[in-house]
Amino acid sequence: MDLEFILLGMLHQPASGYDLKCDFDAGPRYFWSAELSQIYPALQKMQRRGWLRSHRQASPHGPERRVYVRTAKGSRSLHAWLRGEPVIGTQRLAYIGQLIFMGELADRARTRVFLKRLRDRLNAMAELLESAERGLRAREATTPAQPLGHQFHELLCLRMGIASLRAKIAVCDEGLRLIRRQGPRRPGQRGGGK
Repeated sequence: MDLEFILLGMLHQPASGYDLKCDFDAGPRYFWSAELSQIYPALQKMQRRGWLRSHRQASPHGPERRVYVRTAKGSRSLHAWLRGEPVIGTQRLAYIGQLIFMGELADRARTRVFLKRLRDRLNAMAELLESAERGLRAREATTPAQPLGHQFHELLCLRMGIASLRAKIAVCDEGLRLIRRQGPRRPGQRGGGK
C-alpha cells in the first residue's frame, strides 16, 4: 500500500508509468525501489479507486503513452497518509541476512572481504546522496527561501539517508577492526564467524 502513496506524492504533476520509473531511478531508489511490474498495477488500482485519472498522449520518443494525473480524491488520500503516524515497516535487507549466517562459513577472511565490499557499496551510495545534497544546497542558495517547502523536506530525506548509510559504514569498520584484532585463523582452528 505504501507504494501507492509514494506514487501519489510523485504525481504532483502528470506522468506516465515510465516517467515514474525514471524518477525512482533518479531519486528515491536509495530509500524506495519499484519496478515497472509494480508501478503499473499500482497505478491501475489507484485509478479504479478514483485517486487518479489517465489519458493517452503522444510521445516524442515512440508510441502513445498513458499519462496519469492525481485527482482531488487522490490528493485527499495522500494528505491523510501524510498526516498519519510515521510508517515504520520491516526493511528487507538481504545483506543483513548474509551477515547473520556468515558464521556458517567459519572463515574470517571471507567475512572481512564481505564487510569490505559492503562498506564500499554503502560508501558509494552515501557519496551519491552527499552529491545530491550539495546540489540541492546550491539550488537553495539561488532560489528565494521557502520555509518548510519541498527543498526543505528533500534535504531532510537526504540527511536521513546519509546518516543511516554512514552509521552502517561505521559498523562495517567496527567489524573489520575486530577481525584484524583477532588476527589470522590458524589452519584447523574452529570459529571465525561466531
